[in-house]
Amino acid sequence: MSEELDDLAEAARNRGLKLVRSRVRTPKKRRFGKVGLTDRSGKPIFGMDEKGPAAKPDEVQDYLRNLGAKDWGASLDVAVLPRKRKPTKVRREPANDAEPEPKKEPASKPKREPKVSPKPKLREAKPSDAPRLVELIHELGHEIDEKSVAKNLRKLKKAGELPLVATLDKRVVGLIGRHLMVTVHRAAPVGRIPILVVDSEERGQNIGRLLVDAVEQWCRDQGCKLIEVTSNERRTAAHAFYRHLGYERTSLRFFKKL
Repeated sequence: MSEELDDLAEAARNRGLKLVRSRVRTPKKRRFGKVGLTDRSGKPIFGMDEKGPAAKPDEVQDYLRNLGAKDWGASLDVAVLPRKRKPTKVRREPANDAEPEPKKEPASKPKREPKVSPKPKLREAKPSDAPRLVELIHELGHEIDEKSVAKNLRKLKKAGELPLVATLDKRVVGLIGRHLMVTVHRAAPVGRIPILVVDSEERGQNIGRLLVDAVEQWCRDQGCKLIEVTSNERRTAAHAFYRHLGYERTSLRFFKKL
């Protein structure tokens, strides 16, 4: 159950929401195992009442799936819930013919410069990125240390397959791998995306799509006619993202530890 709720919490984060779990730890009690959704400010969105979480995990999962089918965009875009507009009150004029009051000119306010959000930039990963890359890789559930990441980067550099990173204000917020395979049964090399992750706090800014587009172009330049990607069966949000970009599920993946 704990693993299922962790997956549910990740799916909620991918849509800019937060999964709230019941604090009741005694089975058979009324709110045991109940969950709900809020936005990042704590405002209830689904499955919440005045006492806290009140929905079953399956109900929240169905809600997120329906939300994802409508709103999943090109780079793990989060859903934006429409706000209800308050009805405007109609001001009624008095019945007599009173003289209209002179209109007061609003006091002029100093103009504020619009806040410009930083645009993501792409570059090749480097060994000094290892500490930050470890944090991103851990978001996918892979355990690895900084020393191993730096060592792998040196090997990938020799192979001409350094991963790409996305940065916002020089901070690494995304990572994508790229790999070229030559197989005996295909006339052209096959491109591959071995890893893709975007910081959970920075999703919704088309960073994922920017990274995928860059690797797809790199594969074209290498003469690839096909590109493939693997994704854990539990990561349904990622599956929706790849389908949105035109990827199709065509096979099953098997692996064996050596």
